[in-house]
Amino acid sequence: MSTAHEPLLKVEKLNKSYGRGMSTKNRVQILHDVSFELRRGQTLGLVGESGSGKSTTASCVMGLTGADSGLIEFDGVDLTKLKKAEMRRMRRRIQMVFQDPNGSLDPRFTVADLVEEPLIIHGASDSAERSRRVEEVLDRVGITVKQAQRYPFAFSGGQRQRIAIARALVLKPDLVVLDEPVSALDVSIQAQVLNLLSDLQDELGLTYLFIVHDLAVARLMSHDIAVMNGGRIVEAGTSTEVFENTSHPYTRALLDAVPGARRRAKALAAAGDGPSQEGL
Repeated sequence: MSTAHEPLLKVEKLNKSYGRGMSTKNRVQILHDVSFELRRGQTLGLVGESGSGKSTTASCVMGLTGADSGLIEFDGVDLTKLKKAEMRRMRRRIQMVFQDPNGSLDPRFTVADLVEEPLIIHGASDSAERSRRVEEVLDRVGITVKQAQRYPFAFSGGQRQRIAIARALVLKPDLVVLDEPVSALDVSIQAQVLNLLSDLQDELGLTYLFIVHDLAVARLMSHDIAVMNGGRIVEAGTSTEVFENTSHPYTRALLDAVPGARRRAKALAAAGDGPSQEGL
């Protein structure tokens, strides 16, 4: 077990390539010696454009994609050395929230059933305790017991993402990988969901690996930021250092590509204050 002063997640010299066609010689290198550390209770924003390698990095951390080489150490355990059954048990402590909640919310099941499912998969046999846990986590994200008897299609996009967050949190994970969790939402709803994620982190002591292309969102949410380009981390530091004292041309280009990015970060923070105004 790591202490409060040690990183919960440590990635060192992570490499990943994919084959092109049938030949094993024609491989495309996606990740090049990616290294970073994420401290317990903190958020690391992994920032970059589409194709930069940030989602592949997240997939490797989750064990959904095997790395070619490198270290992925979670709470002192090298995840790259685990067998499938061991990784499945470890995944109880590492959960993921995807960009599109529709991909993880089966429309055939009620919200209560969807949130309960991870508990059943991981062997929670007490049905009363499962129900209590489902009610508790849904209440944390602003979904009532009555609403939980409905199906996903009855909810707005922002509410479906809240349900996906509840599904990820029901197992009480230590690390949550957030893969562009608000990019499909409009700005006002983005702020509400980001505010919720921030509150949950404070209340539950969660650690976030936040995959995002928007530097304004990264600034709002992250203690530290790592900027990826071409499968490499080209700049890293605290949120303030990266945002205010940009040193790499690619990071400056990302800022320049979003007019008013600094003002947008402040606007998101202001819009995130107060209770949700979402309706069904």
